Amino acid sequence: MRILGIDPGLLITGYGVVDFDAATPRLIDGGVIRLSARTSLPARLVELERELLGVIEEHRPAVAAVEQVYSHYKHPRTAVLMAHARGVILLAACRAGLKLHQYAANRIKLSLTGHGHAKKGQVQRAIQSLWSLPAPPEPADVADALAIALHCGRNLATGGSSR
Repeated sequence: MRILGIDPGLLITGYGVVDFDAATPRLIDGGVIRLSARTSLPARLVELERELLGVIEEHRPAVAAVEQVYSHYKHPRTAVLMAHARGVILLAACRAGLKLHQYAANRIKLSLTGHGHAKKGQVQRAIQSLWSLPAPPEPADVADALAIALHCGRNLATGGSSR
């Protein structure tokens, strides 16, 4: 099963494509969609959709997995802005006919590193180790997206829920 993991962002959206087999998940691709801070929010959202649809067309995943919005009481504006990107991502995935799954960041980190509050560097090193990469994926958004795809595959293989 080909899974597209997506780490939403308004400047950098990470993506990771994994062919999931419980015994040996295979890394297909990972990268980022970069958006300009100088561009208006609506224009960035249009560009995000266009670029994401290009990734979907290129890799033809069956499933998309997206990190849920996390809201910290000290930074509510960040969550609201991130929700804009997530909305576009969910819309694009649904329009492309993908099965959609959403997971909390701490569940993803827990399944990959054994610690639900793992730092970005820990996630990067875990992904590097899993696929014997020469260096940790950069930027960290790529590792996050691959972790999301991997978590989704493991979760679906064990009959887990989308939360």
